[in-house]
Amino acid sequence: MHYPHLFAPLDLGFVTLPNRILMGSMHTGLEDRAADYDKLAAYFAERARGGVGLMVTGGIAPSIAGWLKPFGGRLSMPWHLPRHRKLTHAVHAEGGRICLQILHAGRYGHHPLSVAPSRVKSPITPFTPRALSARGVERTLGDFVRCAALAREAGYDGIEVMGSEGYLINQFLAERTNRRTDAWGGTAERRMRFAVEIVRRIREAVGPDFIIIFRLSMLDLVEGGQSWSEIVALARAVEAAGATLINTGIGWHEARVPTIVTSVPRAGFAWVTARMKGEVRIPLIATNRINMPEAAERLLAGGAADMVSMARPLLADPAWPAKARTGRAAAINTCIACNQACLDHVFANRRASCLVNPRACHETELPIATTAQPKRIAVVGAGPAGLACATTLAERGHTVTLFEQAPAIGGQFNCAKRIPGKEEFHETLRYYAHRLAELGVEQRLGCTADAAALRGYDEVVVATGVVPRQVRFPGCDDPRVLGYLDVLAHDRPVGPRVAIIGAGGIGFDVAEFLAARPPSPTLDPLRWTREWGVDRTLAARGGLVAAAPEPPARQVWLLQRSQGRPGARLNKTTGWVHRATLKAMQVRMLGGVRYERFDDAGLHVRIEDHAQVLPVDNVVICAGQEPNATLAQALRDAGLRPHVIGGAAVAAELDAKRAIAQGTRLAAAL
Repeated sequence: MHYPHLFAPLDLGFVTLPNRILMGSMHTGLEDRAADYDKLAAYFAERARGGVGLMVTGGIAPSIAGWLKPFGGRLSMPWHLPRHRKLTHAVHAEGGRICLQILHAGRYGHHPLSVAPSRVKSPITPFTPRALSARGVERTLGDFVRCAALAREAGYDGIEVMGSEGYLINQFLAERTNRRTDAWGGTAERRMRFAVEIVRRIREAVGPDFIIIFRLSMLDLVEGGQSWSEIVALARAVEAAGATLINTGIGWHEARVPTIVTSVPRAGFAWVTARMKGEVRIPLIATNRINMPEAAERLLAGGAADMVSMARPLLADPAWPAKARTGRAAAINTCIACNQACLDHVFANRRASCLVNPRACHETELPIATTAQPKRIAVVGAGPAGLACATTLAERGHTVTLFEQAPAIGGQFNCAKRIPGKEEFHETLRYYAHRLAELGVEQRLGCTADAAALRGYDEVVVATGVVPRQVRFPGCDDPRVLGYLDVLAHDRPVGPRVAIIGAGGIGFDVAEFLAARPPSPTLDPLRWTREWGVDRTLAARGGLVAAAPEPPARQVWLLQRSQGRPGARLNKTTGWVHRATLKAMQVRMLGGVRYERFDDAGLHVRIEDHAQVLPVDNVVICAGQEPNATLAQALRDAGLRPHVIGGAAVAAELDAKRAIAQGTRLAAAL
């Protein structure tokens, strides 16, 4: 058997799961409107069909006070049952099992009705919560129990109690947010009482044959968090109260340590779950950045956990379990932990999806059906847009020829994969290479297509990408002034002091590439935890110690012409990580810069009308891109009507999310 530990059944006493894969909770935005539950049902059904052992819904509030946002997903009244039955019926029809996650946001609620153990405002929400009275605590306990009972009535196989990530239960557990002196606070034993009572009362209400997962914060990563002894005591208490499984929670949302972005090492927090092994008898679930079967199998075989939780990897590829079980790991569309279409969308009140799989959460709107009229189609450009288009066209039954002037597929992903912390981009290119071969796409690499070569095709898709935008100033033609492709694609030498012009995503990537000392800390978990100040001994409360970043490889200035903080427009859930990383590397980030000239003294600039000379050896231009529209225009001049997608249509940074979605949607329509 491929991955025998991963696909071993797990006996929970009253039910046996077919494998050790949990699809962890992932809010999609479809939970919040009754009209979207047909779409949500299709989303879960596809993943049940893919063979996942057990899945958990996005967070569902047990009351209005527990909302994540106004009118968010809630299960507290009988008239909420029909929408939830759509989910359970769809999953059970595919042979799957599903649990409802009960999530009370507490002070993380983005609404004025939020409550918390104490009146302590969250740094990530605009509202100050109302402190629960003793009667309010009892009422909230009842809300949890009622939600669990309704979940059983709706046909769910169990529930997950969200006790981590800084939500309400976590707020009761930590000194940071629990300032009470009554029966629900003041000592560690009283702070944990709320969590234990939730599990105990739910078990009494739902009976012995209903799954109760408790999501336990094993590493808070905030000041004033729990101690390890308190966490162990809580794990034992919730086991005694009737929990079936304990899932690992890592970090609060306000923590300043990244926990799920692509620069976090694979399975980078599984050591915490392993530390809990032996402290309780019920199965433990490891989580965070487990995205390929080799990593999951290694954890299970080594005894670090009894199950592995994957949320975003099953957004990226709903057939992940089936592919792994049949030994086709190379066919898995790997989650690269970019957060661009999942968490970034959710935090912007948009429907979640996936950068590498635009069909995620759009299954009913973007079916990939076999065409009744196969065509001969040329796709020019093997970057993200072209690869997505070519593979989707071939999947639909078209005959596809893929032209690429470079000797390999990938386009600017070949630059991205070289950035420390972005090694996962290798996986996307591995997936597309496998998919092209599997679908029989003809690849003409190292071939420049022109209008003459493209005549005779039924359709032509132009995905020729972008060209770097030039910045003109005296001295810009000096050989020491480089473009980002010179550095990332052609390995031009760069001196010990360098100025980077342009502080968008590419500028940040180049700054990290030049300032980091190899090898990448993403590939060395011990080094990574030192650099971010994570206490692997768990002696420190909250799991935090002083960060110990290594000295940078170069002195780097990151400059932008516009006023304001560089990186302010980076993605919401990952931008702060990039800014913190460059700060730790001592990169000087400056806004409002005018570039006057470059000469032997360095780069002459003016900042707020003050002239300065930056004593740099090289300047690297990262000032954006322009569409590479030459071929598209030549085709139009020749009387052809090409479809233009990706950067060739609109050059806005390196927007792979938009490029892959455009390529997929065009292919589904042709």
